[in-house]
Amino acid sequence: MSKKAAVDLDWNNLGFSYIKTDERYISHWKDGVWDKGTLTEDNQVTISEGSTVIHYGQSCFEGLKAYRTKSGEVQLFRPEENAKRLQRSCRRLLMPEVSEEQFLSAVKQVVIANERWIPPYGTGGTLYLRPYVMGVGDNIGVAPAQEYIFGVFAIPVGAYFKGGLAPTSFIISEYDRAASHGTGGVKVGGNYASSLLPGKEAKQRSFSDCIYLDPATHTKIEEVGAANFFAITKDGRFVTPDSPSILPSITKYSLLYLAEHHLGMPVSQEDIYINQLDQYAEAGACGTAAVISPIAGIQNGEDYHVFYSETEVGPVTRRLYDLLTGIQFGDEEAPTGWITKVL
Repeated sequence: MSKKAAVDLDWNNLGFSYIKTDERYISHWKDGVWDKGTLTEDNQVTISEGSTVIHYGQSCFEGLKAYRTKSGEVQLFRPEENAKRLQRSCRRLLMPEVSEEQFLSAVKQVVIANERWIPPYGTGGTLYLRPYVMGVGDNIGVAPAQEYIFGVFAIPVGAYFKGGLAPTSFIISEYDRAASHGTGGVKVGGNYASSLLPGKEAKQRSFSDCIYLDPATHTKIEEVGAANFFAITKDGRFVTPDSPSILPSITKYSLLYLAEHHLGMPVSQEDIYINQLDQYAEAGACGTAAVISPIAGIQNGEDYHVFYSETEVGPVTRRLYDLLTGIQFGDEEAPTGWITKVL
């Protein structure tokens, strides 16, 4: 088989948008078992009009990246954690779990099949991977589907911050992201559908996104758009909100570990009250896409609170960003088990 030609892309100016790459993985669950799955060039998925994903939102997904290192190797960052989180999401929606073994195999196959789409080291770009599970088949009653699809596709994406790491502002939303005993702690499609309107309204007011408070009391910060929140207290602690409604971000838990074990900071998951923002020297949002988005300030009603600076990144936030991205791209030594080599 002849080697495919190099991809003609402006690697330094990639955005975050869909690009059809060479191959993707797809597996079907029927009669109580997942098949072994296969790679396909077809990026269209045909499903029954009775599929539960259409009518009842029976779907979940993940997001992770493949990184090109300085030596040209390709590696994944903590993919086992994505596999485990996908399993938790499946359990919550009564969908069959994808084994960790099948998840990792599928992801690696997609990375290898799309190697020419992995941005070069130094561009800040990565190969973004989107695994998903959805209910399909001929259904109509409000009940779990009898058939499911597990798929993984990949797209090259650029560095989140084109001009370098930069603080932006957010606004407190009056909407709830998820019910207090709902699906906020799992990565399901409905959580994101309900965030579209609040996010649009925030952007119309020139904010990057909105911040959601706890649905029960509307006094505590829970999430920032589709990302987790963190803050650095004025006495030097790294803290994140504590709530069962928060999606357990792999980036957040990585930052908690690095803050404690590499920067020597006390860390805590605790309540962060919206009326006590003056306790914090720095703040940010964290997730797969941006790693860290520094928060310049938060608009809460008529009050606008500025953290470290509206134009400069705080020193702890900067150190954490550089350390984590250094690990992901192979420039810093990773804690044991965090990196999976693919190529």
